[in-house]
Amino acid sequence: MRLLLLLVLVFAHSASGELLVLHKGHSSLGFYTDQGTWIASAPVRSHPHEMVFSTDGRYAYTTDNGTMRIEQAGTGGNTVSIIDLKERRTVGEISLGEFRRPHGIDIIRATGQLLVSTELPDRLLLLDPVKRQVVRTWATEGKTAHMVVATPDGRYAFISNSTTANVSAIDLQTGKVKLIPTGARPEGSVVSKDGKRVYVCNRDAAHISVIDTATLAVSQTIKTSPGPVRIAITPDQRYVVYGLLDERGVEWADTRTGKIAGRVDLPAALGQIVSLHLSHDGQTAYAANENMDTVYAVSLAGKKILHSFKTAKGYSPDPVVPKP
Repeated sequence: MRLLLLLVLVFAHSASGELLVLHKGHSSLGFYTDQGTWIASAPVRSHPHEMVFSTDGRYAYTTDNGTMRIEQAGTGGNTVSIIDLKERRTVGEISLGEFRRPHGIDIIRATGQLLVSTELPDRLLLLDPVKRQVVRTWATEGKTAHMVVATPDGRYAFISNSTTANVSAIDLQTGKVKLIPTGARPEGSVVSKDGKRVYVCNRDAAHISVIDTATLAVSQTIKTSPGPVRIAITPDQRYVVYGLLDERGVEWADTRTGKIAGRVDLPAALGQIVSLHLSHDGQTAYAANENMDTVYAVSLAGKKILHSFKTAKGYSPDPVVPKP
């Protein structure tokens, strides 16, 4: 009977899925149930900011920035940590050598190679996660390289340059760079499924720039509430969903009309919303209040908070992503 009960509990846990929470303050990747019960943590290098998964979903790669915020001085870190998601443990790292303060990260799905932006100096790096080495680098020609996204065909990478109010579009085949003016402090970005559009949050301009990947120019501007910081797109491509930094909310806009379609305010009186990711079905948004060590699950259809949970004090959760 005891064995049967254990099997039932294990099945129930695996069926419910897991959330992966990057602890920026604690320098670890946390494994939680989808209701927020802590399961395990895997240590990484200092102050990780972003993560991406291998194409088979087995590994997570984290950018170990070494500072808590881009405004902070210091040389920071120069590694990307590798975590085995099945075994829930760190299995290695990729040294970035002279390139420090890695921030954004994406994966080229056709090759499994990683794209990483660094702040010191401002570069885009191409990494081989199998050989664990830097393959190629490009100068971004902007300042304070932040987030990076790749088009589905692996042709272009788009890097948000937070202090020069533009995005670097880099042709990964030719190395040609085009700077695309956006708005003040571009940060989070997402590419449409067909690769035709890149949506970029301009945190200090209160709007989203929509970049046409054929012309490499802004084709549309979507007005938002103040402080859009991170962004995702629903699987049907109907809505872009984004976190509001200082207003502490989750908001979404209709990609067809360019109008705000919904918003849920989060109850915290303090802190900032620093991340935004969606469940696999696109129905739930996960946002983290880093300063308050709190994660929120928000129903888009119901326009309400489903639940919230706290990490340990000082863990400073940033990306909260469903396990692949």
